[in-house]
Amino acid sequence: MKIFRSESFVDYSTYTFNYANYCIKEDQSEISEIYNKGFLPYSNNVELKHETYYLARSLRVDLVNFKETSENRRVLKNIAELNPTFKIISIANFDINNNDFKNFCLAYAEKRFSEPIDAKRLNYIFNTKSISHVFEFEIANKKVGYVISIIEGNTLHYWFAFFDLNYQNYSLGKFMMFSVINWASENNLKYVYLGTCYGEKSLYKVRDFKGLAFFDSNQWNNDMKLLKLKCKTDANFTMDYFKQDTDLFLERLNTN
Repeated sequence: MKIFRSESFVDYSTYTFNYANYCIKEDQSEISEIYNKGFLPYSNNVELKHETYYLARSLRVDLVNFKETSENRRVLKNIAELNPTFKIISIANFDINNNDFKNFCLAYAEKRFSEPIDAKRLNYIFNTKSISHVFEFEIANKKVGYVISIIEGNTLHYWFAFFDLNYQNYSLGKFMMFSVINWASENNLKYVYLGTCYGEKSLYKVRDFKGLAFFDSNQWNNDMKLLKLKCKTDANFTMDYFKQDTDLFLERLNTN
């Protein structure tokens, strides 16, 4: 892998000189290490020739500590009457260019993604070489959801999920996330990565699952109270955490 930095925002008033951190994957065997270092796949620039990753506050489940929560049980009980099923399909055996599948994903993205995904970006994502499997969910022989995933070694990334919004009362999205995590646990994987965790809208991930840790820019941190506080205050963020409370920052750095 090749890690590099790019100069970003400058604020002389607080002596803050930001650098965005990126990583280029050079070999498929590096996937687990790339995620372990806190990187996630970057898909905003469809002209990129190399598979590039960005460093962020990401969230993962350590499957050694994973177990059902009361919320998981509530979701499973609520949706049980629909008898949902899923299968995991190797990307080599999945028609990623099927128009019905693409239209399903685009329709969901238009309604639910804060950052729009057009057909060109969707094609770029679907043709990422690291994508390995698609989880396909069905209810009454009708396809109702898909999870685009990257599985390599002991690692699974729950990258993009698309589902039928007519089943919101049954918490279909939560059911899908639990199902994939539980599958990974039953198949002896070590980690499931759930993407970024910023803002209050991300807190459902934090509340719903056991065994969580977040990448705090230096290491994986399992302090969920701290993560919840960060998510709740992200909208009012004005300077980096080191400057906000230097002693507390260093104390946490030394105890994790």
